[in-house]
Amino acid sequence: MASHPNSSDPNRPFGISVVVPVYNSASTLPALVDRIGSAMRATSRRFEAILVNDGSADSSWAEIENLSRDNPWLRGIDLMRNTGQENALLCGIRAARMELIATIDDDLQNPPEEIQRLAQKLEDGNFDVVYGTPQQEQHGLWRDTASVMTKFMMRHLLGVKHARDVTAFKIFRTSLRDAFAEYRNPYVSIDLLLTWGTDRFGALTVRHDERAVGRSQFTLRKLVRHAITMITGFSVIPLRLASLVGFGFALMGFIVLMYVLVEFLVKGNPVHGFPFLASIISIFSGAQLLALGIIGEYLARVHMHSLGREPYAIRRATSIKSATPDPAGEAHELAST
Repeated sequence: MASHPNSSDPNRPFGISVVVPVYNSASTLPALVDRIGSAMRATSRRFEAILVNDGSADSSWAEIENLSRDNPWLRGIDLMRNTGQENALLCGIRAARMELIATIDDDLQNPPEEIQRLAQKLEDGNFDVVYGTPQQEQHGLWRDTASVMTKFMMRHLLGVKHARDVTAFKIFRTSLRDAFAEYRNPYVSIDLLLTWGTDRFGALTVRHDERAVGRSQFTLRKLVRHAITMITGFSVIPLRLASLVGFGFALMGFIVLMYVLVEFLVKGNPVHGFPFLASIISIFSGAQLLALGIIGEYLARVHMHSLGREPYAIRRATSIKSATPDPAGEAHELAST
């Protein structure tokens, strides 16, 4: 089994930081924390859990504070405002102190009991990232549809070969965050950032439970916005598409010009008909607006990046414990990041 190069015990398995973005989930947090603790104590690993409150409107932060007092392995981070799941994940990932990082949702659909299996798969298969692919997703129609479309774009437009395995439930080596340590942009996609550091991805089929309470916070609008962020934020494919559209319609315009000239030279009459002219103008105007819209999207992102806006801002955090209890009964000092 793999071990950390700086570990005093070469046979000690990697420790795991469990990062959970939290949004309006006060009712599920006690059960989630209890299951994470039980699942990780059943292993021989050091562990910690980092709950990042992403501007929740309910009592999620108060619940995180209460839970952190009762569980010394639990840390809470409260963001200034709602920034989105990916940005909250980035915050938690940067705060992680163990050798492996596992990310799960806060709705109890990702079973914490499966984390150990993901870690074992990563170590035995010599992977850097392992996704927990659900046997059958328990989401609604809109989210399932958006998920399929997003994975299609990741695979065919962004060249992410493992796109079909991508889920929010995953485990990866903490060292991968070095590849995007200087990333300062409000538009975040953790799965694409991970491709900056490695191409060794794996997947493991895991259980996916039904949502215990409430309903998903992901609306169709949020999912579409996330897809646009991935495409325009991490690829130049849309710009190339705009160029191809422009070239195609320029070629079409040349063909129409040839048709008009032939009609005039052969028949001696110009092409008649306002509908024909109006259609051509509409087509070319639409193509120009499409290209301008794509270029404008990129310019907006360049502008936002030039402002130096951070992907998140931390309001407060629970006190960091000097040591994290080890399942084997020892305490191992953790250097804060």
